Amino acid sequence: MNDPRTVLDVDEYPDTEAQKNRMLTLEEWQEKWVNRNISFHQERGHQLLKKHLDTFLKDEKGLRVFFPLCGKAVEMKWFADRGHSVVGVEISELGIREFFTEQDLSYSEEPIAEIPGAKVFKSSSGNISLYCCNLFDLPRVNIGKFDRIWDRGAFVAVNPGDRKRYADVMLSLTRTGFQYFLCVLAYDPTKHAGPPFYVPDAEIERLFGSICNIHCLEKVDVFEERHKSWGIDYIIEKLYLFTEK
Repeated sequence: MNDPRTVLDVDEYPDTEAQKNRMLTLEEWQEKWVNRNISFHQERGHQLLKKHLDTFLKDEKGLRVFFPLCGKAVEMKWFADRGHSVVGVEISELGIREFFTEQDLSYSEEPIAEIPGAKVFKSSSGNISLYCCNLFDLPRVNIGKFDRIWDRGAFVAVNPGDRKRYADVMLSLTRTGFQYFLCVLAYDPTKHAGPPFYVPDAEIERLFGSICNIHCLEKVDVFEERHKSWGIDYIIEKLYLFTEK
């Protein structure tokens, strides 16, 4: 096994093309929820977000926070409880319903006129709205601009061939003065097909660097026993802060 003290310094791998043609369908993601293959969900919330929460929020009030591919992320409740407004998008209706049930929140649902077959689920308090649809269909709906984006488990889940389109959607949702937290994973992509996918630093710079200042806040060794089944022996999580140039 690699020494974690050295792998924290590993940013790039020679074969960055290893996963470029890998694709999962929306149906496969929905099946993950049905089959409970959701090890990506963190019941206690994300520890790096907790640690850097003051940096993320900057003690500002009434922020609009966007959660791409939100699943049933408990952090959505954190922000709502602090008086912020949360909007998420998720393909799994099951995941959205579980969020409201597990957080003991009453909610309503209604169809989205602009996207046939899609729905929006809204908390009765009005400060959480979760759109059940393909993220790439979301621009058809005017959901407004956001002060903050919390992107954990989303960018690393998008098929590598869709990253440019994804980044364009995310940046189109930012308003002046935004802060965007992005978590990515570094491991040897020749040993695990993904998802979650390996994202090289150069890719982040290519997709976001023209619009954003990019700062890596922290790198953490997150290797667990379960990762051995992926065929890897180390995995590093990196937290980036994007701000407006």
